[in-house]
Amino acid sequence: MSSPDETSTPDGSVSPTQAIIEAIAEHEGVDITDVEPPAYDPLFTVVNPEALDDLFHTTAGIATNAVVRLEYEGYEVLVRPGSDVDVRDLDSTDSIDSSFGD
Repeated sequence: MSSPDETSTPDGSVSPTQAIIEAIAEHEGVDITDVEPPAYDPLFTVVNPEALDDLFHTTAGIATNAVVRLEYEGYEVLVRPGSDVDVRDLDSTDSIDSSFGD
């Protein structure tokens, strides 16, 4: 796994890609170090991690209003500014789409 310096943002919060891994681990009840190959596909198979982190990287306090939705490891994942990540089972009747208004 990456060192803390490589996974945190200038304000000290975790990067969106790290937040996705942490959210998947929490959802599955495993340690974040377990969310790696071969048990899990690399995150880069579904999204460019550097581009995702850059999208949510803010400078001079300018906030982004971007929202990214992706599918990873049988989950629907919604990423919002501030490394806010929602994870739901793909087969769940409660879609993340309902979270867009939150």
